Amino acid sequence: MGACPERLPAVGPDPIPLWTDGAPGAIGEDDADRPEIRVYQPQSAPKTGTAVVVCPGGGYGALAIDHEGQQVAKWFNSFGVTGVVLKYRLGPRYRHPAPLQDVQRAIRYTRAHADELGIDAGRVGVMGFSAGGHLASTVSTHFDAGDESSSDPIEQQSCRPDFAILAYPVISLTADFSHRGSARNLLGDDPDPELLESLSNETQVTAETPPTFLFHTGADKGVPVQNSLAYYGALVENGVAAELHVYQNGPHGVGLAPGDPVVSTWADRLKDWLQTNNFLSNAERAEVSGTVTVNGKPLQRGTVTFIPVESAIEPAAFARVSAGKYSLTAESGPVAGENKVVVYHLGNIAAVPTVDDAVELTAGEDGGGSEFRVDVSAGRNVFDFDLKR
Repeated sequence: MGACPERLPAVGPDPIPLWTDGAPGAIGEDDADRPEIRVYQPQSAPKTGTAVVVCPGGGYGALAIDHEGQQVAKWFNSFGVTGVVLKYRLGPRYRHPAPLQDVQRAIRYTRAHADELGIDAGRVGVMGFSAGGHLASTVSTHFDAGDESSSDPIEQQSCRPDFAILAYPVISLTADFSHRGSARNLLGDDPDPELLESLSNETQVTAETPPTFLFHTGADKGVPVQNSLAYYGALVENGVAAELHVYQNGPHGVGLAPGDPVVSTWADRLKDWLQTNNFLSNAERAEVSGTVTVNGKPLQRGTVTFIPVESAIEPAAFARVSAGKYSLTAESGPVAGENKVVVYHLGNIAAVPTVDDAVELTAGEDGGGSEFRVDVSAGRNVFDFDLKR
């Protein structure tokens, strides 16, 4: 008889059980029967009020909680985001819907304890790696608004994530590029074809699916990149805000990819995406439009950027200037309050070069050295910029 595997000492925050009286369908009372979360709070960076429930990978048969859980939560902490690392139930001991119940409960728990955790209940995202990415995409396409009649305040909360982050995710359980081991651990050796289809999440995306960031590598042999491509395509088809980054090289299961100077930049792109989509603040965005002239003539080709003055985590807003005009809707416009304005001249549409390089026109309203600023109000704004050169 083989020896039992050594139980390694746990580090980090103490675990919190998702159900105090046992998870639904629990087979026993062992560690494997108890779904838990560990909450990682920012220690040095100011809190943004954003939280992310992190689902480590492991093919639905194990959990890579170190490099796809705790390390990720601490990275979130570095810019003020609370990380909530989920230990969900695994196969073959547990099949669907146990893992889905666990991540749904984790999102509900985080919302129900928003005041205690110092977060905004309207900015709770989900993140998953590999099979954890399948779980995160499942809760992004299989969610509910909560049960208002429940005596459990946690169950009253919605389990729809406000945004989703998928790192080299398993997405399909039916396509040629699916990960068979994950499907087997989740559904067994002879799954119902209708259930396979229902959990092939590229087929389940709707306009209500949350905005999503995806990262993958083209060289991934464990979970082919076609998984991310299929989900991204479904998001775009349904009008869901989405961003996909595919790196040429890199193996499966890299986590934050420390040591790889190229692939590790995916985390920087994620932080940019969170900020650009205003998931790191409660700032109100506004509609803007107007004209840009230079010495009284329309700027033919250029850009205008509105940069918040008071906060480094609020999103900047960027628009193209064409024939002297620009516009931004409230969805992508600047935040209300004081904004620095930067305008660039890109040149002209001509068969020969007409400018030596892109030129910033707003070192100051009069071309001097002072910053050019405007006060953006909630609602609709019109700013006409007449610049002198």
